[in-house]
Amino acid sequence: MLLAVLFSNAEGNILLERFHGVPAEERLHWRSFLVKLGADNLKGAKNDELLVASHKSVYIVYTVLGNICIYVVGKDEYDELALAEVIFAITTSVKDACSTKTPTERIFLDKYGKICLCLDEIVWMGMLENTDKDRVRRLTRLKPLAEG
Repeated sequence: MLLAVLFSNAEGNILLERFHGVPAEERLHWRSFLVKLGADNLKGAKNDELLVASHKSVYIVYTVLGNICIYVVGKDEYDELALAEVIFAITTSVKDACSTKTPTERIFLDKYGKICLCLDEIVWMGMLENTDKDRVRRLTRLKPLAEG
């Protein structure tokens, strides 16, 4: 199961988070842990460079994109290889939604709704749904359904 997808800025402020199957009382721990992990390791990291960690029998894959840090946490079948596929789908869709390879916090927040829709199409109820950027783009077009 995918336990968490979290976006933060370089200062560690949470921009967007999605938890699946994580009790509310544990979420603060995960937020703090992930932001500290990024602060310790993402300084000087290149865009899309994947870093891997494990903690309490879960896997964590994280990266930086512009000045946005992205963390994906999984367990069981979502090991570091599966999480690399998830984070690739997320970063590709964020770049597409923001129309830039290195989104700033401002651009990210301007496109917040679109990014949330993309994230919902990629990860649903803790499971990976779509990895194809073009399919995610089609599913998040925000056009009314054709009557038929």
